[in-house]
Amino acid sequence: MPSIRESRILIMATDGFEQSELMVPLNKLRGAGAKVDIAAPEGASEIKGWFEKNWGQKVPVDLEIGAVDIEDYDALVLPGGQMNPDVLRMNDDAVALVQEFIDAGKIVAAICHAPWLLVEADAVDGRCLTSWPSVRTDIENAGGEWVDREVVVDEHIITSRSPKDLDAFVAAIIEQIEAEQPGEERKQA
Repeated sequence: MPSIRESRILIMATDGFEQSELMVPLNKLRGAGAKVDIAAPEGASEIKGWFEKNWGQKVPVDLEIGAVDIEDYDALVLPGGQMNPDVLRMNDDAVALVQEFIDAGKIVAAICHAPWLLVEADAVDGRCLTSWPSVRTDIENAGGEWVDREVVVDEHIITSRSPKDLDAFVAAIIEQIEAEQPGEERKQA
């Protein structure tokens, strides 16, 4: 894998993403030298976050989900919030993109409610994950093992629980991108 300074990372989101769960990875990964693009559903030139109990910051979109070529990226980051992953898991292009990253053995990092997309992409069975507590039953029903840890790495999938875990989440993304064999720290907290 490349160094973080040579990597290209895609963040996939739509309106209602948890603002910190998109902005913190975006800023920290760019700050570490990665090229980071944002993909959103067709027709969106910008998407707006959810901050506490109101709409938050708007973020420009670089490309539509259907136009993404996974060969251009080393990792996919999926921010949470309740609205964002719930809408995306009903979007065929979004689910197909997650499946393509998983099938290609590329890193997929999902935080908070975003593991719903992993469930929808049939990527949970036999894996150890974490998430926001209310997603636990969905993960278990899809054949995954749910644990309460700030970050879990299982092969190429990285998961975290909430905004309070963002430092560990981003650190795990960078570590896995720079690892010779991503996922070598299987099921590590």
